[in-house]
Parts: sequence; structure tokens; C-alpha cells
Amino acid sequence: MNDPGLVPGAWVRHPGQPDWGLGQVQSVIGPRVTVNFEDAGKQVINAAVITLSVTDPDRD
Repeated sequence: MNDPGLVPGAWVRHPGQPDWGLGQVQSVIGPRVTVNFEDAGKQVINAAVITLSVTDPDRD
């Protein structure tokens, strides 16, 4: 099941790709989450396989 905090506009990090930097969720359709990362651009993540870490960019 998707994290309830995983909504458009949420800030996330990919635990397996820390070099991608901070990302902002663009859309969530089922398990497919489109995220725009600072250093990797737009990526589509399968949330059934990868658990993105929702974060607060002001405290990060």
C-alpha cells in the first residue's frame, strides 16, 4: 500500500539513489509515482517495489 503522505507536492528521497537529491511528487496513479528529482529529473517509481522517504525540505 502507498504511503498516505505520498501525494502530489510532497517532498521525497529515493533510499537507493541518494545522489538523485530531493524530489517533488508530480503524480500518483496506483503504485506509479512520478517524481521530479533535483539531480535526476523526472522519474517514474513503482511504489510497490520502492519505498520513497517523505521528507520536509525545510528540516532536511
